[in-house]
Amino acid sequence: MEMRDMRDRKTLPEKWRRKPRQKSRRESPEAMGFAPAIAVLIAMMMMIIMMGAFCAGAQAQTDCAEGDSPLDTSPPKNMAVPELIQKFTAQETKVKEARTHYTYTQDVLVQTLGDKGVDGQFHETAIVSYDDKGKRAEKVTFAEQSTLRGIQLTPQDMDDIREFMPFILSTEVVPEYNLTYAGQQHVDDLDTYVFHLVPKKEEKNKRYFQGKIWVDNRDFQIVKVCGKSVPDLVKVKRNEHMEIRPVFVGYRQLVDGLWFPAYAKVDDTLTFKIQSVHVREIVKLKDYKRVGAAAPAAKP
Repeated sequence: MEMRDMRDRKTLPEKWRRKPRQKSRRESPEAMGFAPAIAVLIAMMMMIIMMGAFCAGAQAQTDCAEGDSPLDTSPPKNMAVPELIQKFTAQETKVKEARTHYTYTQDVLVQTLGDKGVDGQFHETAIVSYDDKGKRAEKVTFAEQSTLRGIQLTPQDMDDIREFMPFILSTEVVPEYNLTYAGQQHVDDLDTYVFHLVPKKEEKNKRYFQGKIWVDNRDFQIVKVCGKSVPDLVKVKRNEHMEIRPVFVGYRQLVDGLWFPAYAKVDDTLTFKIQSVHVREIVKLKDYKRVGAAAPAAKP
């Protein structure tokens, strides 16, 4: 997500610039009869109040630990970690291939929030399908005009929704990541293995997932992810925009015996140079329906 264009104050004509306001003597603490020490104390209290208000508005953060029990750092039983990785990534490859034989609904809701609640929104639904070569296509069935405040969705944001929120760690992409075994954890009703993922290197014009994955210890498939796409574009030139991605948590559901991506959410604060924006997202992948190999794909 990138920050909306805002008028650079330095470029305003002189007549449009607001002149510095002269401080009235009646507004100073000394003029109101306060001793200098009291004046300093009042100034410090005002700064604390202002900082508290700022922090309260910047605390939104996606909760990765919801539904998790304490982490057990003991090693996996009956197999070594490399064998476990090989086993579950092979299952993930099956998930990726099987999913291309289904259509489903993609429902994307993005909201910005201010002091009084939601102040902007983007909502879009689409039917997703695949052709006989596994190429993805979307047919938009509903789209409303975006009223998001402070940010705008970029094509890269939509790619993140399509690729990283329903993250699948197939054998094809495993070589791009360093996987670190973290332990075992009970998540909702499932017993899982937990791994940390970071890209081995970041190639130019390519994005990666960075975060944690939870792998079911019976089906050896990912059932939960939490992280973000990287890299962020923070150091920019004068005419470029910062691009910052939010942290999301995603869950899967069983579809015909396989764990398919089903739901992802964001509740995060994106901090730009001159402002912070509270963002909330809900992405639903639902109504999976298996189709035959000859079923027509939706038009892009």
